[in-house]
Amino acid sequence: MTISIVDYGVGNLGSIQNMLKKLGAESVIAHDEASINAATKLILPGVGAFDYGMRRLEESGLRYALDHAVLVRKVPVAGICLGMQMMTLGSEEGTLPGLNWINAKTVRFSSVGEVPLKVPHMGWRIVHKSKESRILENLEPVSRFYFVHSFYVNCLDPTDTLLTASYGNVSFDAAFERDNIFGFQFHPEKSHRFGMSLLKAFVEFY
Repeated sequence: MTISIVDYGVGNLGSIQNMLKKLGAESVIAHDEASINAATKLILPGVGAFDYGMRRLEESGLRYALDHAVLVRKVPVAGICLGMQMMTLGSEEGTLPGLNWINAKTVRFSSVGEVPLKVPHMGWRIVHKSKESRILENLEPVSRFYFVHSFYVNCLDPTDTLLTASYGNVSFDAAFERDNIFGFQFHPEKSHRFGMSLLKAFVEFY
């Protein structure tokens, strides 16, 4: 099994690799197409602005290899934070199209009611299951994850929503699943035992 963490110049690769190491899972930092082509699992991390991330991914030369791995070979892939958002059709944060791997849009937090929401949304939030999935089988009944984001994913097909969370009066998709494609708005690598449980399930998926 080869877990490739995609390096396109955006994201906290080291902490993800350290968490996988704690789980006893070997991984490589994927800088080139060969590493993508050899992968049996992929992780697409990301931190920062949507257009910047998409531009860096295009400039990395890895876009075609990623599309082929995910859409043709059906390699399980997990997008984390910006990586999840980049899997969608696009984002209100920018003008560039996303990867279009999942029917969803990335939208801005907007206040509901009289109390304005502080952005970015930072901190721990309890998540709620929207559907059953093998990747959630070992998740504790009350699980919480660490979030840092100003935009969130809105799945246009509700059957794709895997986990939800709330910030103020706004309920949002905290994770999605469609076939071999997973997205996590939170940071599992910063979420202690809850994140370890989820990443372990992803490592063992398929």
